[in-house]
Amino acid sequence: MKQKRNSAKAKTGGGFSPPFPRGRVIDVPDRLPWFSERQRAMLETIRQIVEIESPSDHKTSVDRLSRYLAGKFETLGGHSKLHRALDFGDHLQVDFPGRDRRKPVLLLGHLDTVYPLGSLANMPCREAGGRLSGPGVLDMKAGIALMLYAVDALRDQGGRLPRAIIVLLVSDEEVGSSSSRRITEELAKRSAAVFVLEPSYGPKGALKTSRKGVGEYSLKVTGKAAHAGLDFDQGHSAIVELARQIERITKLVDRKRGLTVNVGLIQGGTRVNVIPAEATARIDVRVLRAPDSAGIDRKLRSLKAIDRQCKLAVAGGVNRPPMERTRGVVELFRHACELAKQMGWKLEEAAVGGGSDGNFTAALGIPTLDGLGAVGEGAHAPSESITISELGRRAALLAALIETT
Repeated sequence: MKQKRNSAKAKTGGGFSPPFPRGRVIDVPDRLPWFSERQRAMLETIRQIVEIESPSDHKTSVDRLSRYLAGKFETLGGHSKLHRALDFGDHLQVDFPGRDRRKPVLLLGHLDTVYPLGSLANMPCREAGGRLSGPGVLDMKAGIALMLYAVDALRDQGGRLPRAIIVLLVSDEEVGSSSSRRITEELAKRSAAVFVLEPSYGPKGALKTSRKGVGEYSLKVTGKAAHAGLDFDQGHSAIVELARQIERITKLVDRKRGLTVNVGLIQGGTRVNVIPAEATARIDVRVLRAPDSAGIDRKLRSLKAIDRQCKLAVAGGVNRPPMERTRGVVELFRHACELAKQMGWKLEEAAVGGGSDGNFTAALGIPTLDGLGAVGEGAHAPSESITISELGRRAALLAALIETT
């Protein structure tokens, strides 16, 4: 889904209190050579993850990837746990103990991709022109590799980490997170902050400090079938009624409030010579502010049939609350900016229309920073790829955030 950049840049001054209490001070630039030396190994890890295809609707494949990654994280000292799921792949949780008593940070991501099984045949994972391409490489298998290497970099000679870390990789993010949301929220409540390894925004790798809430609705119209030639006046067209309702629904869009409503799929009718008795529309809803979720829900459910011989049935709802740019999010972003500055890097932020599991954690009031994953382009498209040269400093930033937040 195409994402929209926030037109208003974040202000770095103002009435916020100092950022998060910090762990020990580190010299961030000193970590960069460690990651630079391991760039080829990092690329090979990403390639291995990409070549284990994991479409959301193919449990066996996703489970294969979760078990492969469990082994990878366990070699770094993590304790893995699989949360069983019936309709989706199992969700992978990995717990790492730390030296101090600070609350853990949660590294959040997903295993599943939007690409059907067999996509590698036409979309192989390959390197060219400073980029690595392949199905799911940007969204978000490179982000998983960044987690692995950031954790590895933080281990001391005894293999210990400066603080506890929880890794959660869910299997159903691309299809709504219905089976994983509870797990994500429970782990977030135990954490000091949440770092989401979804792709960054744009060629400069902006972090995402605001995301719209996402909803999906269906509107079903039931009319009365009749022969289109012999009994035209006896019929009541569900398709005509649906068309009239779509005009009403479109008027609910409020761009100033960041509220969009899109009728993206319609179905109806049986044969061309039959007045249709049924028609259905699928509706995508995006909200910038939490109160607008209830407002748009009420308006959709209050739709009334224009043809009184037709009946309307509305189902669905907002399944991801908006990730709002709260005080905690802003403070966490400022801290990331300070760390990036030490590496000679001006970090930017963006507000986007697409949702992630970071929406859930931010809505709970847990400081959340999204878009910490790879820099690239073409998510969900044949052109999906990452910029190889950006991997080192993305991993270095993640490691620094884990250690100092």
